[in-house]
Amino acid sequence: MIRALRSLIFFAVIIAVWEAASRAGWWSPVLVPAPLAIGEYLVTAVKDGSLFSAGCVTMKRLVLGYLIGLGAGIPLGLLTARFRFATDTLGVLALGLQTLPSVCWVPLALLWFGQTETAMLFIVIMGTLWAVLLATDHGIRQIPPIYRRAASTMGSGGLHLLWHVLLPASLPHLVSGMKQGWAFAWRSLMAAEIYVTVLTGFGLGHLLHYGRELQAMDQVAAIMLVILLVGFAADKLLFSPWESFLRKRWGLI
Repeated sequence: MIRALRSLIFFAVIIAVWEAASRAGWWSPVLVPAPLAIGEYLVTAVKDGSLFSAGCVTMKRLVLGYLIGLGAGIPLGLLTARFRFATDTLGVLALGLQTLPSVCWVPLALLWFGQTETAMLFIVIMGTLWAVLLATDHGIRQIPPIYRRAASTMGSGGLHLLWHVLLPASLPHLVSGMKQGWAFAWRSLMAAEIYVTVLTGFGLGHLLHYGRELQAMDQVAAIMLVILLVGFAADKLLFSPWESFLRKRWGLI
């Protein structure tokens, strides 16, 4: 409670100073809008439904692409952690592609799939897949060897060893990787929505792009704030409690 109050006071002071500086004319409101102007845009966007509609479109794309990336990344990470051949081939490929900025997938997706939802989905999956794969691989490798030897002594092996011993033991590291994959998925989707325009739905990235085109900095700042709040809420409500529980359950804290 005290930590939350401290954070609220900190951000309240920042907003108050920001608003006072804007009213004093320290900078042009065209370049840096005042907090009240950003709030007015948010109220208007909520009333006309554009913010809710764009948010739903973005979240639908994000969750679908993220789940597909998880579904592919975890099994592939298990393979690279258990088999030398997969480590020397797929593991090296994943390590290289992980360093590739998400926006680099946009031209490729447009050439392959055109201005479609499939292009959006592909970019999000590519942003998620490699982070989750590497996190799974790292988590398996961090398991103390005694666990594997003990399980093998009791007759566990093959898929049973992977599913019932190695994967549960790696969960704390895996959840951290899932959180990282979520962050990469967000970045990938924003890059996709800014550069790819599809008629099937306009997301938060499109609103951000249109704000730039119209030189409406209040809209740009407001959408950036919404993106930050959604990411913060996902971390605090979903990943952090799960991560904390697993660390306590596995005796890491």
